[in-house]
Amino acid sequence: MAKYAQVLVLAAAFLTFTSAHSNHGHQSPIIADPSLTINGVTPSTRAYWMRQANIALGAPCPFAAFGAVIVNHTANAGLGELVCSGANSNSKTGNPIMHGEMAAITNCSEVLTDPKGPYKLTPSQALSAFADLSLYTNAESCPMCASAIRWAGFKEYIYGTSIDTLIEKGWGQIRISSLDVVAASFDLSNPTRLLGGVLANETDPFFLWQFDGGYPCPKGCARGANGGTCKAL
Repeated sequence: MAKYAQVLVLAAAFLTFTSAHSNHGHQSPIIADPSLTINGVTPSTRAYWMRQANIALGAPCPFAAFGAVIVNHTANAGLGELVCSGANSNSKTGNPIMHGEMAAITNCSEVLTDPKGPYKLTPSQALSAFADLSLYTNAESCPMCASAIRWAGFKEYIYGTSIDTLIEKGWGQIRISSLDVVAASFDLSNPTRLLGGVLANETDPFFLWQFDGGYPCPKGCARGANGGTCKAL
């Protein structure tokens, strides 16, 4: 019992230490106010692309309404250029890791290296290209997807609805925030700027109805006469 208690004490001390130091890595990752112009991109442009992440769902009220777009803000001085998009396709593919962000990254790799596409990059060039791209997702990434974003080396990662909101509204989540993932990944070559809460007032409704029968359906959807899930009209 004494050894068991000692193990518990050491484990608690380790967790306390890592928690206290998780936000003190070399990058000092702090989420900026979404109303600011960051990296030369205005709030209105951010809002435009977050709406495109919602549109990437392809339907007004899918149950797992997680969508993402990947954008090149260096392509022109305007809105930037859509490179690819993705939406959660677990139920369609039977692939449990095919979250919206993973689908978008997979699609981007195919688009960037397509010999008949607009970019025609080699695999090596495609890997390097992510450092110039921004990923927008309408909900904060799970730690798997946030880690994939960091391994890809995106210039920016922008989310709408927070993990905390998802948890509060009944969604099962692995409770590791994107901020913690970014803070723990300072050894990776390319830094990623993290922006959260962008257009959350528009992304939140996509995730608030699934476990709350009294919450209104997203626009273009309705519940049946006996309640139940939201369906497209």
